[in-house]
Amino acid sequence: MKRRVLVLGPSGSGKSTLARRLGAMLNVPVTHLDQLYWRPGWVPAPPEEFRAAQAAAVTTDGWVIEGNYSSSFDLRLPLADTVVFLDVSRTTSLRRVLLRHLRERGRDTQAPGCVSKLDRDFVKWIWDWPRTHRSRLLASVAADAPQARHHLLCTRADVAAFLLAV
Repeated sequence: MKRRVLVLGPSGSGKSTLARRLGAMLNVPVTHLDQLYWRPGWVPAPPEEFRAAQAAAVTTDGWVIEGNYSSSFDLRLPLADTVVFLDVSRTTSLRRVLLRHLRERGRDTQAPGCVSKLDRDFVKWIWDWPRTHRSRLLASVAADAPQARHHLLCTRADVAAFLLAV
């Protein structure tokens, strides 16, 4: 049986890295929602195109999908058998985003045509995320994916233990 795994959490929490590792371990395709959402120049995809791309991604027998985008949870949460929430601190998220920005500066690694950037709005988004998004996201997971195994991972040790148990 193929697995259907959602990886959620704030920017810089390690969602993409964990998703790639899980996809390789489970031998299933990995979808990074940022790559479906962003068009060149950081222009958002039209909502209907973004939803259609996600709907296509969940039709396969197994998958790992990484990213939050709660407006389309209805497409993913009911089908997930596992939901992993990376619950790292603000400072960890900010440090990792800064390191990623320095490593990827001038490249478009988040999404095609979207050159890595770190601006005040993005830093504010990360800082405010625990207060503005965390509780609502966890409530959505509890309500809309009750059939799924839920994993709340806060540290690298938590992630390592989770990967050993997969």
